[in-house]
Amino acid sequence: MLIDWFTVGAQLLNFLILVWLLQRFLFKPVRSAIDAREKRIAGELAEAASKLSEAQRVHDEFDRKNEAFDAERGALAAKTASQCAEERDALLKRARQDADELRAESASAIAADRTLLGRQITTLAQHEVFAIARKALADLAGTDLEERVADVLIRRLRLMDAKAKALLGAALQASAEPALLRSGFELPAAERATIQNALNEAFAASVRVRFVTAADAVCGIELTADGQKLAWSIGDYLETLQHELDALLATAAAPAPAPAAPATQAAAAPVALAS
Repeated sequence: MLIDWFTVGAQLLNFLILVWLLQRFLFKPVRSAIDAREKRIAGELAEAASKLSEAQRVHDEFDRKNEAFDAERGALAAKTASQCAEERDALLKRARQDADELRAESASAIAADRTLLGRQITTLAQHEVFAIARKALADLAGTDLEERVADVLIRRLRLMDAKAKALLGAALQASAEPALLRSGFELPAAERATIQNALNEAFAASVRVRFVTAADAVCGIELTADGQKLAWSIGDYLETLQHELDALLATAAAPAPAPAAPATQAAAAPVALAS
């Protein structure tokens, strides 16, 4: 079989031209399109990776902020609880102080009211005793109470111990002002003269005396000079009675016997008044 080299050459030339044409118009555009697509895909992948990295960063930042918020919330809750506890303690302390102050004020007010009531009762009792004594003396002996009170003062003057009498005499001599004799009632002229004579006789001198009437000395009489005093009053009896009642109540309330309050010198006065 004979080979037609011209035909072979022509076919080879056609094949080469076909390859060049395919390379020129097919393979190269397709390769360029594939490269471009690969680049686009690589860019998209890189962008996706960047977005994923940013998302992860945002997620981590969110977690960090969430943890910080939880820690801050816990600290704020602890601080709030501490402040509430301190405020509660302060309010309780202030409430206890207010209660103590109110209790003290109430006790003080009660004590003041009790003292005032005691004074009022004492004053009323003195007036009643004064009225009863006046009426009893007038009915039984036909004697005025003023006269008996003056007699009691003179009797006490004469029964004074030497030391007390010496002190009173020195005070009468040292005082530049007259001795002050206060009574709860107006002394008649005769009683004033009797008291004046008794003082002059007791101290062997002319004693200056100024007689005054004092409303607070209910049925009482008092001689004062330079700090020294000789006195008698129905209030002395009431004070002695009050001490005895207090001692009796204390003895009844205490498990052991309580010592009785000492009696005052005024306790002996009823004998002088009744004589």
